[in-house]
Amino acid sequence: MEEQNNSVGKELQHRTRAEVPGKKSWHSQAYTLGAISNFLSTFLTFPIYKVVFRQQIHAMAVSEAVRQLWHEGPQYFYRGIYPPLLSKTLQGTLLFGTYDSLLGFLSPDGPHSLGQRWMAGLMSGVVEAVALSPFERVQNVLQDARKQACFPSTFSILKEFNSYGLWGRLSLGYYRGFWPVLVRNSLGSALYFSFKDPIQDGLTSQGLPHWVPALVSGSVNGTITCLVLYPLIVLVANMQSHIGWQRMPSLWASAQDVWDTRGRKILLIYRGGSLIILRSSVTWGLTTAIHDFLQRKAHTKKEMKD
Repeated sequence: MEEQNNSVGKELQHRTRAEVPGKKSWHSQAYTLGAISNFLSTFLTFPIYKVVFRQQIHAMAVSEAVRQLWHEGPQYFYRGIYPPLLSKTLQGTLLFGTYDSLLGFLSPDGPHSLGQRWMAGLMSGVVEAVALSPFERVQNVLQDARKQACFPSTFSILKEFNSYGLWGRLSLGYYRGFWPVLVRNSLGSALYFSFKDPIQDGLTSQGLPHWVPALVSGSVNGTITCLVLYPLIVLVANMQSHIGWQRMPSLWASAQDVWDTRGRKILLIYRGGSLIILRSSVTWGLTTAIHDFLQRKAHTKKEMKD
């Protein structure tokens, strides 16, 4: 029975990206599955995310960040949830959907090499960065406690951005901090998709329940990826929290400011690392497990119809 389950799991991983010739390509459903899995995991882990964000901006301890949120009151605890909920849902749609489409284009019949998975992940990350940077920009301003008085709502932030000229709306408004976002997203996607399936295949061969390999694979990949790219995550959060065209430091000045305010120490750059491990493990573990579960359900329904 275990061997049968393992073979079904491996067959599913290949068939979701390349269907039998003459039949409709199944990988179009990856867009829907990615949206649902990211929506659910984002909603469940938002409290962790907000504490981590406060650490990245203010370089404070976990207890101090929690205390700050507690003093602000419950009416502000979920302030800023709508932009990440929308952006993460779109992220899942683009990330999983474009990855499967690009991988199918690079290698229609499979199996897929490490280089092909890396390239498809890299390109899907580029698409994701272009499409979602404006959402992350608004989200980071909303979650900065220092901006609550001047910019209490999403509308007030959009009004400020739209008061700039055309180039200012892009470079200083919606796409502030775009280049580090591009590097972070493209490398992050490439790393995640390159090693997700090998880890999952290895665990599946041990005869574990099918949800365990997906959960562990997502957790391990998410944790390693976020730790490697954590300095970029901190830089993006600090750059995108700035608002007001007259006070916009450059990319280099922003990086230098983060380095200086962290006492020129790598350990202080990684302040919040304990929670980033937890958040990454939970978020990507849940996302991968939910995506795998939905994928299996859709595959089973398709088999029954055929």
